[in-house]
Amino acid sequence: MTEWSASSWRQFPIQQQPEYADLAQLKSIESQLKTFPPLVFAEEIRRLEQHLGEVCHGKGFLLQGGDCAESFSDFTAPKIRDTFKVILQMAIVLTFAGSCPVTKVARMAGQYAKPRSSGMETVNGVTLPSYRGDIINGAAFTPEARVPDPQRMLTAYHHSAASLNLLRAFAQGGFADLHKVHKWNMSFIAANPLKEKYQELAGKIEDALHFMEVLGITAETHPTIHETELFTSHEALLLPYEEALTRTDSLTGMPYNCSAHMVWMGERTRQLDHAHMEFFRGINNPVGVKIGPNTQPDDVIALIDALNPKNKAGRLTFITRMGADNLAERLPKLIRRVQEEGRNVVWSSDPMHGNTVKTDNGFKTRDFSSIVRELEQFFAIHQAEGSYAGGIHLEMTGEDVTECTGGAYAISESDLEQRYKTQCDPRLNADQVLELAFLVSDSLAKARQGKTNA
Repeated sequence: MTEWSASSWRQFPIQQQPEYADLAQLKSIESQLKTFPPLVFAEEIRRLEQHLGEVCHGKGFLLQGGDCAESFSDFTAPKIRDTFKVILQMAIVLTFAGSCPVTKVARMAGQYAKPRSSGMETVNGVTLPSYRGDIINGAAFTPEARVPDPQRMLTAYHHSAASLNLLRAFAQGGFADLHKVHKWNMSFIAANPLKEKYQELAGKIEDALHFMEVLGITAETHPTIHETELFTSHEALLLPYEEALTRTDSLTGMPYNCSAHMVWMGERTRQLDHAHMEFFRGINNPVGVKIGPNTQPDDVIALIDALNPKNKAGRLTFITRMGADNLAERLPKLIRRVQEEGRNVVWSSDPMHGNTVKTDNGFKTRDFSSIVRELEQFFAIHQAEGSYAGGIHLEMTGEDVTECTGGAYAISESDLEQRYKTQCDPRLNADQVLELAFLVSDSLAKARQGKTNA
């Protein structure tokens, strides 16, 4: 194995990278980024790893969610606020159901690059390079927009910095006060078929807060009632950008990718002898790997050997994305092998990607019932195998979009065109996310009970 550095990935084959026409400009942009302040700090990253270590040992739960792909054109404070709000709202439901801490990791402040199944796409007989996310090229189907532009990395950095600034303000400035959380979605209470369940939970939280206040436990004496922790994550796909934001921590002397607290790699870039694996093995962030239906037991052990050779709890998260029709057959053998070898990983479920379909009218969508079915199977399989279902990973938004069919409001295929806003993959809307939280909460409560009894 080669000696690692932030740039040693350049000696390896690489997938899913743009071809920049002006390499001198690319080098100049990379040099600028290397002088910019880090977006996140090593101590924050270590704190997330500690939380994930607790999840790995069955003492917490991971909630990871946010946009499929962030966009420069849709960069607004209300959008950031609404996604933050729905993540926190879902976390409250899961915390109450599981009686355990929920570690909140947003797919925000850096989720600007997307892998594609093909490097080119054809529309009405015209073929152009595929859209790879705003950090690389534009979504508009024009020759000019689809040219990879390294200048976009600077825009992505500044947008990420501004997003992080606002997210920190929301998390620490009182917006996350538990007294306010259950009041955030009055439309859900007013119209949703699950409104009685939501109102019951809100009432229990109010009673608990009132009881604590009687005992002298208030937001003034205990900041956890008034504020929260939120970490950021994205798929670390564009390695020139990730390298430029990798820093050596002055306290420990260890390298951290300071573009986000946690980064993951997808199935298209997790080859053991390729560049992304080389980059990931050297950074000290918690890392994730997407695991699809064709993954074999030997594959997961090889991934652990490469990314977590010290078997450190909280370092590595496997994010399974197999589809509701494949999970029951494919997942158990992976869990058994990991357990047989005593390896420490967090198991998280991505129920979105494996359930993507294309409608007759050309929309990519995901059916809510398939998403729920995969999650329910995920919890049941882990319980049957004596393992711990440690998290969920969702593409979701706080906006009122119509991108995924089904749910309590019974969004149909014909409804999709009403508010289909995503630039890439379909997301759950705010109401669907909250509904999913209640449907998953029973499974989480059972998983927590099984862990406690063990």
